Amino acid sequence: MSLSRLPDDLHYTVEHALAEDIGTGDVTAYLVPAGQYARARVITREAAVICGQPWFDLVFRLIEPGVSIQWSVAEGARVEPDQLLCTIAGPARALLTGERSALNFLQTLSGTATTVQRYVEAVAGTGCRIVDTRKTLPGLRNAQKYAVVVGGGLNHRIGLYDGFLIKENHIAAAGGLRQAIHAARALGAPVPLMAEAENMKEARIAIDEDVDLLLIDDFTLPEIREAVALVRDHRACGGRTLVEYSGGATLETIRSLAETGVDRISVGALTKHLRAIDLSMRVAA
Repeated sequence: MSLSRLPDDLHYTVEHALAEDIGTGDVTAYLVPAGQYARARVITREAAVICGQPWFDLVFRLIEPGVSIQWSVAEGARVEPDQLLCTIAGPARALLTGERSALNFLQTLSGTATTVQRYVEAVAGTGCRIVDTRKTLPGLRNAQKYAVVVGGGLNHRIGLYDGFLIKENHIAAAGGLRQAIHAARALGAPVPLMAEAENMKEARIAIDEDVDLLLIDDFTLPEIREAVALVRDHRACGGRTLVEYSGGATLETIRSLAETGVDRISVGALTKHLRAIDLSMRVAA
């Protein structure tokens, strides 16, 4: 997924959000005369990376195609507190009905993109990339994955269908890591083969099997460096394996982890420990 490609489920996600919020109708909006027009301004109360404009726009377009939205900042732009994000004009009822759903998307996805950018900046210059996980909000996975890219991160697999990820329980069920890797390859699925190692023995097996990605989970810094050295030697001999650290990295620890030479660090907090951006929409008749 990339900035040039919006999620295929964008329309469905917005439709579902509107159905959830509006139900049989916005009864409070009926207090406003049907023909009344209004304008609104959306501002941010804090510094952020703005993300979610396509979702925001679609909310109002589905409610009332005549609503006009003029953005003052681009998708992915960094903004400062009290900065104007956009102006909206159209039937007052439509603006009032769409306000919360539109802001929910914008504040949530901006929160994700902002968090990602902080992690990306923390590892700047190391060559390490920040990667998301499947620890996303139910129903918003593709939207959050999009926001990760806007923030400068990379997407891991989107779901269970687009990559093998052999973990502890798979290894136990298959009778060992090497057996699990062989079983995955026997299926012939055209998707990446990734394996998680909990110790150096498993790391060596994964490297020997030339998996696409070796995930090292909760290794000490010396163990991470040892695994990185093994992977680099492997690649120098024609191997393809990349190494990713996964195991509760934080903004306080991410730099030291990146400086070990890992290719990637996956961070569940990017999409799981979400803090929405504080936005405000004010309507004027």
